[in-house]
Amino acid sequence: MNGRNFLRYAAAFVFIVVTIIFVMPRFASAQESTAEAGQVQDLTGYWVQVVTEDWRYRMVVPRKGDYQGVPLNAEGHKVAEAWDPAKDTAEHEQCKSYGAAAIMRVPERIHIDWEDPNTLRVQTDAGMQTRLFHFGGTPPAHEEPSWQGYSVASWEGMRPRQGFGFGGRVEAAKPEGYLKVVTTDLRPGYLRKNGVPYSKNAVVEEYFDSFTEPDHKTYLVVSTVVTDPTYLQRPFLVSSQFEKLSGDSGWHPTPCQADAAP
Repeated sequence: MNGRNFLRYAAAFVFIVVTIIFVMPRFASAQESTAEAGQVQDLTGYWVQVVTEDWRYRMVVPRKGDYQGVPLNAEGHKVAEAWDPAKDTAEHEQCKSYGAAAIMRVPERIHIDWEDPNTLRVQTDAGMQTRLFHFGGTPPAHEEPSWQGYSVASWEGMRPRQGFGFGGRVEAAKPEGYLKVVTTDLRPGYLRKNGVPYSKNAVVEEYFDSFTEPDHKTYLVVSTVVTDPTYLQRPFLVSSQFEKLSGDSGWHPTPCQADAAP
């Protein structure tokens, strides 16, 4: 091989190496620039609530004054003692216990899909609620308060790193990851069906994590932290479980009810 050919092959080799190291990762990154493409877990599909705790607070309407486990302050107790489901119904406030701070505790089926590549949608058959998880950015400055508020979402953890080697495409082992959602701009509502309150100042922080058991059943765990300086002495923490379904069998949309369990 003469010197000229050697330089030609050397230049070609350098070009290939530079492409592998610098260009292809950027290309792959561009292909994963949306939240849907960059998801660390696939949460889409139909799921059913698995009630393993707090049965008397979730499967039936608790009696007034049964607030065990909720760190209410004095003002929170005062508001809870004034609970009147008939009044809520008359004032068209039946959905107070179906807001973002409580909806994932309601016995229900949920359907998760992508409304667009950067907005994950969660629909519930109980109360017929729709939550939208917005990836990127911050809540609008003057968002109108609503039952589901405004939710900012982010993937925590990373997807497998994809690239190209001499044997073709390669992929590293998948690290652990989960979905984080922070919700603000809420209408005042109930943490429990019996009037346990949260205020318009409440902030709801949630963590969605799915896993598959050896029996091939897939579960979704939603850990919820509600912080409310108006009615709570400290953050209120709960964890809710769902099992993935093969389809929409059992999906039964029902409106909000102020005086009956879902």
